[in-house]
Amino acid sequence: MKKIEGGITAAKGFEAYGDYVGIKKSRKDMAIIYTKKPAVYAGTYTTNLVRAACVDWNKECLNKGSLISAVVVNSGNANACTGEIGDANNKKMAELTAEFFGVNSENILTASTGVIGKQLPMEVIISGIDKVAGQVDASVEAGFEAAKAIMTTDTFVKEIAVEFQIDGKIAKIGGMAKGSGMIHPNMATMLSFVTTDVNISQEMLKKAVKADVDNTYNMISVDGDTSTNDMNIVLANGMCENKLIDCENEDYQIFIQALNMVNVFLSKQIIHDGEGVTKVIAVFVEGAKDEKDAKLISKSVITSNLVKTAFFGEDANWGRVLCAMGYSGAAFDPKKVTLFYKSKAGKIKLLENGLPESFDEEAALKILKEKEVTVHIILQEGTSSATAWGCDLSYEYVKINGEYRT
Repeated sequence: MKKIEGGITAAKGFEAYGDYVGIKKSRKDMAIIYTKKPAVYAGTYTTNLVRAACVDWNKECLNKGSLISAVVVNSGNANACTGEIGDANNKKMAELTAEFFGVNSENILTASTGVIGKQLPMEVIISGIDKVAGQVDASVEAGFEAAKAIMTTDTFVKEIAVEFQIDGKIAKIGGMAKGSGMIHPNMATMLSFVTTDVNISQEMLKKAVKADVDNTYNMISVDGDTSTNDMNIVLANGMCENKLIDCENEDYQIFIQALNMVNVFLSKQIIHDGEGVTKVIAVFVEGAKDEKDAKLISKSVITSNLVKTAFFGEDANWGRVLCAMGYSGAAFDPKKVTLFYKSKAGKIKLLENGLPESFDEEAALKILKEKEVTVHIILQEGTSSATAWGCDLSYEYVKINGEYRT
């Protein structure tokens, strides 16, 4: 299993493109992903009760078991809280894309990201779909342009492709994502699209996606806000021509590993591009009673504003970590907790079996000055572990989001 050049167009039969159509003032704002052979589809979506029209549309396609031919994505406008007009506009996006590729609207998925509460500018959407759809191709460059076009406050493109063997065939998975703020997925604004040429049943694809999202996208947080538009979509067109994966066999396990490699990479890229981020923080919990408790603790620490601000200030204030652990809802004995901070600059023990350790403040400062820092928490409750990824909370984050709409 290895990482290769490219992204969303790496898998056989997939094409894409992205361009500027006029939704934003200047940056690229529409992307289309197309598969020559209709693909089975699995997806996970925001748990926010306030949902964008595209989320409801895609969930309906999923429930129908529709085969998917294309995904049309606009950035700059979330098409959320836009009522029946927003629903009709979303449907129109699907219909126009379907018409171009000669399929039905139920074979088209939609996605939107951007400002909430504004109607889509359908005059530019209509002409934009023709413009972008007419330029899709399988090149690495076309995939890169698609990944650029789904960005909002992102500062860099997030894409990956991996190659691996399955059933004696060479298979590929490619992916692209966007996300920088309003990131606290419970499937945030976060969009992730993954394509593969692996031949897998929809039932097993759904199972794989649900299991992996719980350990990747759902374990990241920038600011604790779950968006109205979150989605992770995975398309599998079967063009690798491996024997159909319809049970949890060895080929399924290989596929799961490759999918995890893609999703972990994209998840961490979103954190690295968090709005105003100066520190990327990993919270690794081991020795928990069960996986649920390990996840509760790691996510509680990563989402604590007091923890995040301490990291921004490069302050080894371990008390805030222990406090966040305590209100996580997980069961553990504080008197058995051991805690480390570590980075490329070294490792320092702050707490052992619930008691504070004397430590060198200058050494701690050197560790915390690094861009990537790990909080390593050791419990003595069991054998389960989990890792969550997040970032600090900076002045720049407040500035970006204080003037986001204007």
